[in-house]
Amino acid sequence: MFGWGVIKGMLVTLKNFILSYFTKERLTTVQYPEERLPVKERFRNFPFLIYDNKPEDLRCVSCDICAKECPPKCITIVRDSDEQGKPLKRPKVFDIDFSICMNCGICEEVCPFDAIFMDHEFELAKFGRFEDLNYRKEDLLKPAEHFAKIRPQDAARIEAKRRAKAQPATPETKTQ
Repeated sequence: MFGWGVIKGMLVTLKNFILSYFTKERLTTVQYPEERLPVKERFRNFPFLIYDNKPEDLRCVSCDICAKECPPKCITIVRDSDEQGKPLKRPKVFDIDFSICMNCGICEEVCPFDAIFMDHEFELAKFGRFEDLNYRKEDLLKPAEHFAKIRPQDAARIEAKRRAKAQPATPETKTQ
């Protein structure tokens, strides 16, 4: 029958319209910014870098995996070196250009050191068009407590994994 798909679509719309008045999960308008919806734990916006105790204890070892996997190539990493030119396991420069970041979360997924995660902060309006949206390492640093506050389940899982990795192997566990 001609137009049956349109009729079925209108019936679904009518059903959802009527049920929206009788269910608790009713769609309503939120008066932003006075009212805010709760942010889901796995919400992702822009990335940030985690440090453990003080900003010098950065988890990032500048392996450059996140920069290579980033689809728009908005991450720039330069490895730090000592006086003799020997490379150190920390970034000298870690920049993310938020003007081209597409918030995909691939950098978070590929990081083997749990150093970069997606933040819940989304109000990042700036006056400058490009230069203000280029975040340096100092702007990206946040403590591990911030991560535990915004994503408690993931933080607990990661800390348990890091503690298990840091424990020395006992003779019983080596034989198993």
